[in-house]
Formats: sequence, structure tokens, C-alpha cells
Amino acid sequence: MPPCDRRAGYRREYRDCANFGVRFSGSACVNEEEMRKRLEVLRIEHRDLDAAIDALTAAGSTDQLQIARLKKRKLRLKDQIALIEDYLIPDIIA
Repeated sequence: MPPCDRRAGYRREYRDCANFGVRFSGSACVNEEEMRKRLEVLRIEHRDLDAAIDALTAAGSTDQLQIARLKKRKLRLKDQIALIEDYLIPDIIA
């Protein structure tokens, strides 16, 4: 696997980006633009899950296992979103 140019905003695909939930095939590096696209997809999926959970709860669904699974998936998405945001938005030391 070729080394990544950090000045260009690239990260190693499997070692560095595995925690971001990013899976890109055929490329050794993931650039910032691809990470921003993945972030938007994750945010949309998170909103969709939130709407589905609200709809099931409002409809008085008795399938608590399904609701719990949706909530767990939503939390995993939230963690992935936070990891990508932390990478994209650098810490500012005042």
C-alpha cells in the first residue's frame, strides 16, 4: 500500500479510516472530500432512523426489540459521525 500524503488531506484506508466506518475499494487513500460525502450520508441515515423510531413509537408499536435495534443502530451512526467530524474539524488551541 503506498504511503499517503497527509498534506493533501489523505489517510490510509484500512488502518486510519477503519474507525470512521469508511469502506472504499480500489483506493489506498481516502481524501477529505470523500469523508465529507460519507459524513453527509451518515447524517441522512441518522435522521431517517430518528424518523422511523418516532413513527413506530407514535403508532404504539409493541415491537420493542425492533425499536431497540433501531436505536442501537442510530447510536452507532452517531459515533461514526462524531469520529469523522473530529478528524475533519481540527482542534484549535487558544
